[in-house]
Amino acid sequence: MNDLAKGLKGRDFISLKDFTTEEILYLLDLADELKAKLKRGESHPLLAGKTLGMIFTKRSTRTRVAFEVGMYQLGGYALFLTKDDLQLGRGETIADTARVLSRYLDGIMIRTFAHQDVEELAAHATIPVINGLTDLLHPTQALADIMTIREWKGSIKGLNLTFIGDGNNVAHSLMYGGAKVGLNVTIACPTGYEPLPQVVEEARRIAAYNGCQIAVTNNIREAVEGADVLYTDVWASMGQEEEAEKRRQAFRKYQLNSEILKMAKPDAMVMHCLPAHRGEEITDEVIDGPQSAVFDEAENRLHAHKAIMAALMG
Repeated sequence: MNDLAKGLKGRDFISLKDFTTEEILYLLDLADELKAKLKRGESHPLLAGKTLGMIFTKRSTRTRVAFEVGMYQLGGYALFLTKDDLQLGRGETIADTARVLSRYLDGIMIRTFAHQDVEELAAHATIPVINGLTDLLHPTQALADIMTIREWKGSIKGLNLTFIGDGNNVAHSLMYGGAKVGLNVTIACPTGYEPLPQVVEEARRIAAYNGCQIAVTNNIREAVEGADVLYTDVWASMGQEEEAEKRRQAFRKYQLNSEILKMAKPDAMVMHCLPAHRGEEITDEVIDGPQSAVFDEAENRLHAHKAIMAALMG
């Protein structure tokens, strides 16, 4: 086991900003290796006998399936737990839940609303805690995204990624992840829907160190010109359903369609973390077109999540 692998063992995975460039590249290489082994039909029971508890207070397709199937392919066992399955729903504290689950499990993955809940869980758990999504961040998604970009483009450093839409948890994690690996990230969003200033400032500090740039603009044409990667997400995330119509009006000029795609580089790839609201933030023509990496990106959630679990829990 090399020093990078030793340094990751037992860690939490809460934000990409917590990891060095070398550690992120190690996780990407491990994800590539595990994907190749799966495609060749080679077993890789790196977590044989290990257990992962998966706490969900938000619905999920890709996160749940990727972690559950991934744990099985690594030789371990995953437990699906909703707030109704745990005493959390009846007032038990997060700290006590963390202490108890640490006695039974080898790792915890949590997908929830408040980022503070993940931090509190990690503070009191003695086993690795993986952030499967909060309202602030979605680091497991961003790792799979960077894996997909490298797979399609052959490298990452110096490429230009433009995220079109809400400055949300995915945008935040793409800024952190991009800054760490030398990817220029531009967020194009309507006024009032920009990413959090403190996240932008922090990502810019990291980016300056790694020779890349983080930008935020309301000018979609300016953001898209010269882009190697175009990325979008739903306009109203879980918990924002009441704002859906207001957001549709605010974002109507920020649709990723064929006209926008033509403004980017001719070989620009298209990404979306899914689920997609077709006809809103992205058109069928684009998501199903030859430049779309959307379903490769969805598949890579499995391989990236396996790499995270294997590195932290192995």
